[in-house]
Amino acid sequence: MGQFSRRQALIAAGAFGALVAAAPAQARAMVGWTWSPRGSVAGSGAGLDPFEVWDEVADPLLSSLLDRGAVPGVNDLLWNWETNAQPLPDGLPADLRDFMEEARRMPSWADRDKLELAARFNTTHGLYLNLCNGPGGGMLACAIPKEARSVYYSAGGADMEDRVAKTSIFGFSVGSLDAFRPEGTCVVECVKTRLVHAAVRHLLPQSERWRESSDETVPINQEAMLVTWHTLPTFAMRKMREWEVSVSDDEAEAYLHAWQVAAALIGISEEYIPATWEAAYAQSDQIMARNMGPTDEGVVLADTLLSQLAEQTSPGSISRPLCNALARFLVEDETADWIEVPRERRWDYLIPRLWPALVRFREGLITRPAVPALAWTLEEAIRRYILFYLTKGEETKITIPTGNRPDN
Repeated sequence: MGQFSRRQALIAAGAFGALVAAAPAQARAMVGWTWSPRGSVAGSGAGLDPFEVWDEVADPLLSSLLDRGAVPGVNDLLWNWETNAQPLPDGLPADLRDFMEEARRMPSWADRDKLELAARFNTTHGLYLNLCNGPGGGMLACAIPKEARSVYYSAGGADMEDRVAKTSIFGFSVGSLDAFRPEGTCVVECVKTRLVHAAVRHLLPQSERWRESSDETVPINQEAMLVTWHTLPTFAMRKMREWEVSVSDDEAEAYLHAWQVAAALIGISEEYIPATWEAAYAQSDQIMARNMGPTDEGVVLADTLLSQLAEQTSPGSISRPLCNALARFLVEDETADWIEVPRERRWDYLIPRLWPALVRFREGLITRPAVPALAWTLEEAIRRYILFYLTKGEETKITIPTGNRPDN
């Protein structure tokens, strides 16, 4: 199962893509849910289809906070809550405080040694991880109809630079050197993301345009979160294996572990979090096939994201064609066609031929003394530049929405 390639998974997705868009119930019935909770970090569970499960603790809480008009005040109070060990601010509603104190606790199975190894792994593999989790994961998200519609019609869809910046804050926090240390920020960003998801579940069904376009009554179920999760660590690990990047078994396990902990902290039930890469690949192959396909919203989002990426790199006539080809190289033709990434004959030919040489060159250098530290410094500078560009130099943090896209 671990040898099942991303290309094969996308071919499987293509076989169901049009059916998913036109008749999702039939497509789901054909694919089914057979992934066993025995393959999860919990090792057992009810085995319920994650499509029918949301966040039974956070959802009623956020509905209540929104109905009480408490969210603007909560956002003000949480603005400066930034590090993992930092106490919660005074003044939070009691029910929210109780929830957050519980939600910020690390899972009992979290392994500090593995988390530290995962942090070191990021120092030597940051280039690949940022490429896969940024442009790669972003393009995949555009080709996931439910996610594309949720993003487009929610408040974040009206300002994609801000939306991407906040998503980047979360992603970078998982990959930082101090991610889960007391001075790190990953736990904070995970808990805030969980609150945002619960708020969107309450708000988005109030959007007429979302209801007209969606086959769901409530967005962001457990399956949707798993699909997004697989566009990050699972996609990245498969790509690194495909590119023949050097990854030891211990490093691979540690990298997975960091994302397992992040999954638990954002509210994914432990019975759905894969315990091993083999389990992750098997789950990904099943749920990606029934969740990918084309949408008008995904096309718009992909175009917006690629335009932003082009501006981040080197503004000018060459940058957008290069970004188009890079996106197509990462997610491959079928997915790129779903979201209408333009074909660039010259770059589409060059990138698949130049990239393996670049990987071999980098892999040859990364083991030399001082190179990992220099690579991390450069890649950290790139990350900070991307965030600075997206936020226009202004302080940006994950906040709980109080409405949907203004024009719908």
